[in-house]
Amino acid sequence: MQKDTVSIYFLRAAVARLSPAAKARVLQSASISAELLLSDTARVTAASFANLWLAVANELDDEFFGLCEQKMKVGSFALLCHSVLHSRNLGQAITNILRGFAIFLEDIKGTLTVEGEQATISMTNHIALPASRLFAEETYLVMLHGLMCWLAGKRLSPSSVEFSGAEPAYWREYAIMFSKNLSFGAPVTKIRFSAKLLALPVVQNATTLKTFLRHAPQSVFLKYKNPSGWTMKLRRQLRLSLGGAQWPTMEDVALALHVTPTTLHRRLEAEGSNYQSVKDDFRRDAGIEYLSNTQRTIAEISELLSFQDVSAFRRAFKAWTGVQPSYYRDSNFNLSTSPATQRPCTLPPSMPVRKWMPA
Repeated sequence: MQKDTVSIYFLRAAVARLSPAAKARVLQSASISAELLLSDTARVTAASFANLWLAVANELDDEFFGLCEQKMKVGSFALLCHSVLHSRNLGQAITNILRGFAIFLEDIKGTLTVEGEQATISMTNHIALPASRLFAEETYLVMLHGLMCWLAGKRLSPSSVEFSGAEPAYWREYAIMFSKNLSFGAPVTKIRFSAKLLALPVVQNATTLKTFLRHAPQSVFLKYKNPSGWTMKLRRQLRLSLGGAQWPTMEDVALALHVTPTTLHRRLEAEGSNYQSVKDDFRRDAGIEYLSNTQRTIAEISELLSFQDVSAFRRAFKAWTGVQPSYYRDSNFNLSTSPATQRPCTLPPSMPVRKWMPA
């Protein structure tokens, strides 16, 4: 239950440029049912999406999903990471990252500018097909932002993000991925953040880089989720409360973690999170896990997640996903009854594990 989840929209985009045979291969290697792609409300675990990204990269020899004319060949991101590891601060690292991307990707480019207290990365995008254009910008920002967070050793929250395209149906995902301050229809896509962040030191080294790359690409799009960080400590405490009579308050969790509520709030805030958002994300992910991979009734799931009644769970689930839990389960074709989907979403044991970005 430590799993984050990823919207099906991103899975569809990830396999959009594959032939039918190649798509079948990568879905099988990631243990994702092809039927799942037909459901607008579906989500998969972060590990499952990471496996899919690996499989697509290996299929195409392209870590950028075949979005640009020039391939970003497997190993390019690792090379880029090594090249920026010894930057004197985050500002220099970002400049070098953007230069590296410009070498690997001809059709999309990012430029850093600083005006007063605001730093902005603006994107130039020459990809013609609208769907590919949008996914390229999403992927570029995920890789850039994920690497920035890892280099600084903490979650960095952009002050705002402007997208050049129209508002997509899944725009709420961006609030989790980047910032709650979003706008659409801008002349170019831009991500803004405090210029003070440019002075942050690069805290990683060759040893931590090996770990980062070993867990890539999941370590990239989860934006440096430190397993020993306070957000993960909170999720672990919430997991221990599954099936309890009452959901723990922030004060309860703080007591269990041997800190004051004020300290817990401050440390979560430093990681770009807060108690309510972590709790909501955890309950959503746990609910999706139970609906997708078990045959528990909705009433049983509601009780496990400590909702007062089934109606409260239905309301919360609809707020999280846009649909009722019964519709979510039905729209996923009752995949929970399939033995093939009751195992963790990992590469099958018979398949050799190929790293996307070797250390």
